[in-house]
Amino acid sequence: MTPSQALERGIASGKLCEDAGQRAIARHLDALAAGIDEWKGGRAGLFSRAKPAPRGLYLWGGVGTGKSLLMDLFHDSVGLKAKRRAHFHAFMQDVHARIARERETRKGEPLIAVADAIASETRLLCFDELQVTNVADAMILGRLFERLFEKGVVVVATSNRHPSALYKDGLNRPLFEPFIAMIEDRLDVMRLDSGRDYRLERLTAAPVYYTPLGAKADAAMDAAFERLTLGARAQSCTLTVQGRTLEVKREAAGVARFTFAELCNRPLGAADYLMIAETFDTVMIDSVPALDPARRNEAARFVTLIDALYDTRTKLVMSAAAEPSALYPAGDGAFEFERTASRLMEMQSADYLAAEKRALPIPDGSSSS
Repeated sequence: MTPSQALERGIASGKLCEDAGQRAIARHLDALAAGIDEWKGGRAGLFSRAKPAPRGLYLWGGVGTGKSLLMDLFHDSVGLKAKRRAHFHAFMQDVHARIARERETRKGEPLIAVADAIASETRLLCFDELQVTNVADAMILGRLFERLFEKGVVVVATSNRHPSALYKDGLNRPLFEPFIAMIEDRLDVMRLDSGRDYRLERLTAAPVYYTPLGAKADAAMDAAFERLTLGARAQSCTLTVQGRTLEVKREAAGVARFTFAELCNRPLGAADYLMIAETFDTVMIDSVPALDPARRNEAARFVTLIDALYDTRTKLVMSAAAEPSALYPAGDGAFEFERTASRLMEMQSADYLAAEKRALPIPDGSSSS
């Protein structure tokens, strides 16, 4: 099934909306998928040496336009086993780990060896949510992708930013600019902008705070995740924060879903929560319990988490045991929690849900991958 055919099936079923912009991108992806199949050629699946690899695609646009959904439809339509779809942070985590292993076991240029290994495994790389937030990634991307392109790897990526806006105001950005030029030279840069923010429409179509806890709230959270991800496939990824790994077990299309226990029962801090806020546009938190003095540490972490989400204008959907004002009525830090309760109320408002995302610096020593 081509991307266009799959898109039309979703529209006919009522799961997707009519969107001329999505249809135009789907047609472009139809042609790219056909080009890859032709490039692959033959029953043996050998790649043609007579022609270069097809040009890939850099698809950018605002939050909630359906970029991840279209990339999923494209990835599924390509008749190629040597393909990989990954959140960009997860891919960079893998790259950094491979480089570290190469440095321990071999001499020479580890990045070239890593790029060659990736190219031998994968002929099509599909990246979701390409963004560059730290100097470690910025300094290796140019050399890495130059080698991947030399090896004939086809790249398709989605991003909320035009290539020229990647790593904007970042440390040593002039050293990153050749990567931007390479993207614009090697990939078709297309914008998906239908004038609609489907995620905002779907955020405001139903509550974003569910109480009390129970089967009804669980079902509402499941429905919200399906609605907000626009049908994109859920996957996992790993963030790296100050040398630690932080697993995101379920994310899709810029929406990450956690339980309260995953975020607040462990010794996480501001750097972890800011990394989550920087990486995802919407965060869902299941099963926030009523808090008491015995859980003051969890309450303090929850305060820090909400501060990070609020300050970056990250959208929040959550289920909780009580209304915000009754979540932590007494105990150490209960007075400070009143501000958190107020923020939780504001984060349900139409003005907050429509606000643009803010970028904040992540504490020194942290990186994402």
